[in-house]
Amino acid sequence: MKYRKLVNTEEQLSAIGLGCMGMSFAYGPRDDKHSTETLEHALEIGLNFWDTADMYGIGHNEELVGKVVQKNRDKVFLATKFGFRVDDAFDPKDMKTYKTYFDSRPEYVKQACEASLKRLGIDTIDLYYSHRVDPNVPIEETVGAMAELVKEGKVRYLGLSEASPSSLRKANAVHQITALQSEYSLFTRDVEAEILPTCRELGITFIPYSPLGRGMLTGTIKEAPKGDDDFRRGLPRFQEEAFLENKKLVDKLEEIATKKSTTAAQLALAWLLAQGEDIIPIPGTKKIKYLDENAASVDIELSAQELKEITTLSDNIKVLGDRYSEGAMKLVNN
Repeated sequence: MKYRKLVNTEEQLSAIGLGCMGMSFAYGPRDDKHSTETLEHALEIGLNFWDTADMYGIGHNEELVGKVVQKNRDKVFLATKFGFRVDDAFDPKDMKTYKTYFDSRPEYVKQACEASLKRLGIDTIDLYYSHRVDPNVPIEETVGAMAELVKEGKVRYLGLSEASPSSLRKANAVHQITALQSEYSLFTRDVEAEILPTCRELGITFIPYSPLGRGMLTGTIKEAPKGDDDFRRGLPRFQEEAFLENKKLVDKLEEIATKKSTTAAQLALAWLLAQGEDIIPIPGTKKIKYLDENAASVDIELSAQELKEITTLSDNIKVLGDRYSEGAMKLVNN
């Protein structure tokens, strides 16, 4: 594994991180045994940067990850997030009642942190993100409460997710923001215009989530998802018409990958890694096979011509459909 420095710190993080969300919900049924084996294998190959959140599986993911982290605390740089809360009407036995709202009020920040620490079974969170920027709460107040957690030793570094350049500047004026986590891939490149330059100006590491386009850029998804336990079924980009159109980019990416004796997924990750040393993608998986495949992307070197070819491919194929529903998009880039 190769490592990259978390900007403005001495932390060395694996150049490819591990998104743990899918181990608990969104992409099919859970398998805690296999997920635990995948987490343990991540340690074996030196993949030390793990990402979770309190809303992934409504606490299940933090508990799952925590069991492995507790026994290997010095080997894992752990990030988690707060902000999404489950509506009181939620019935765990009926997922149709699953509705969330966002809350980043200062009093809730502390409450959420205490709950995450308890589920994780640790004393300190390495990187604590606000999962979105709350449109109803000034970002300065949210970050001020997060900064108090740093003073108390419960959190080491602060991060934001899906924040606009304006919010980043306001937040960073209160306390150093160490990382911004936002969607970035060959499918989603809007951060390149203003958000990524702002991160570099302020000394903030950029953490791309869904760097494989929620699995589509792997080339392994041949048809639009239809399972009741696959949340992509409700995303605009994965509707039948949009899926078929977006698959055109993937098909061409696979052609380039075949010529380079690699996979489309590895090529997509290698392209992201080549966008700067301050970028650390966190592809999600619950299977060792794909974990190894993703990790191997750090060894793929792309020539200037290959980078240009892949970038041009992305430039010339318009991605059809938003990445979230209309309601969820309202919380993006605030």
